[in-house]
Amino acid sequence: MKPTTHFIILLLALFALAACSPTPLVTPTAVSTAPDQTAEQPLSTVDGTDDSDDTSGGFQLASQPTATSTPIPPTATATFTPTPAPTDTPVPTPTATRPPAVMATFTAVEQPPYAASDCSDKYPCNEDLPAWEERVQVPDGFSVQAVTRLVDEQLTSLAFGPDGQLYVAAQGGTIFVVDEDGQYEPFFTGLTAPTGITWRPGTEQLFVSSRLFEDNANGEAQVGIIENGRLRTLIDGLPCCYAFMHGPHAIVFDQAGMGYVGVGAKADHGEILGSGNQQAEPHPYEAGILKFDPDTGQVERFADGLRNPYGVGIDSQDNLYATDNGPDFGPPDEFHAIVPGGHHGYPYYDCAVCFPKPEGLELIPTTFEFPPHSSPTGMTVYLADQFPDFYDNMFATLWSAFADAQRIVHFGPNGTGGTTFATGFAAPIDVTVSPAGDLYVADWATGIVFKISYDANE
Repeated sequence: MKPTTHFIILLLALFALAACSPTPLVTPTAVSTAPDQTAEQPLSTVDGTDDSDDTSGGFQLASQPTATSTPIPPTATATFTPTPAPTDTPVPTPTATRPPAVMATFTAVEQPPYAASDCSDKYPCNEDLPAWEERVQVPDGFSVQAVTRLVDEQLTSLAFGPDGQLYVAAQGGTIFVVDEDGQYEPFFTGLTAPTGITWRPGTEQLFVSSRLFEDNANGEAQVGIIENGRLRTLIDGLPCCYAFMHGPHAIVFDQAGMGYVGVGAKADHGEILGSGNQQAEPHPYEAGILKFDPDTGQVERFADGLRNPYGVGIDSQDNLYATDNGPDFGPPDEFHAIVPGGHHGYPYYDCAVCFPKPEGLELIPTTFEFPPHSSPTGMTVYLADQFPDFYDNMFATLWSAFADAQRIVHFGPNGTGGTTFATGFAAPIDVTVSPAGDLYVADWATGIVFKISYDANE
């Protein structure tokens, strides 16, 4: 398939999805700061076709396990007794020996100018990894390496496993494992749009959030567990599918072993889809963060009022943070320090068609506002020691192709600040920290995984 054909297919697909953030738009101009302008995305195959014999990154793919499901019906309860974490779960570092929680300081970086290539008038070719390494900007003392590119895949989530290898979820339904040389092969296939993967500490269990079936108003999603080559459902009946990448996403675990998952809303501002703006009765699991027992699947609501919390992070003190996509009518996107039991705003926005806040309901103020339509997605808390003074600091990705996005934003402890740490990506969608303390970034549009490292001598 010719590059122009690839571009036309992607253009049509993304325009169909663009009405609902966080889909990056393709067209028309490059560096305008106007909220309604978008930058062209690099080519990214979305029709499942391939014009070469090599879709495996240069080697033969291993045999693929069959995605099977053994459902465990969830029990939705308001309260429950947490199950103790397995005895082999790593013991958290004592507070007295943790690095001090300080705000890392660095000079903010700026988006590089667009430059033409053989594939685009603005971006390097997807396969030109050295050109992408040169394009991505990081602070002094840091370096960038494009460690691999998953050909014709739209990446959604990253996680390092107990084996020290990188696992990458792709929108097409496959989770890949990447070795230290950047070679990759399928680890698990047959999923529908997995957007959150996390290894449960001290186990061989990979928790994954994905869809069960697609329906714009009444879709269903799940949290499942992949273990010994099989998938079993832990929590089903989760709402999803209002728009591209709305549903359950990031999963994290606290020091007691309990799990948390962010779940998106079923609408833009609380309406029944297609009703002419009639207010909907909220689904018991939508638009917030759920706390769950990873052994039984018992669920309780932990925080409310988050329209689409794609990224969830947890710091050394078990405080939660989340990115959140704002509604489509154009207010800022958001970053929240999560208050247990608190209501963080959705669907009670200030707009002509929005619904009034119930009397007596107190809303938690937004911690930080991103530019409108910048589409914040993945985030992580830095709990390593390679980056100087970054312990308990945070990183969040801005996914869209608007000029104010395509970057990684840094926050200090407790969600303070909001400084551009890295930029020049196409559509960075998730970020995680390796066992060695490097920062890994997944780019949805190019299939590239970047590694950001620190070297004081550089």
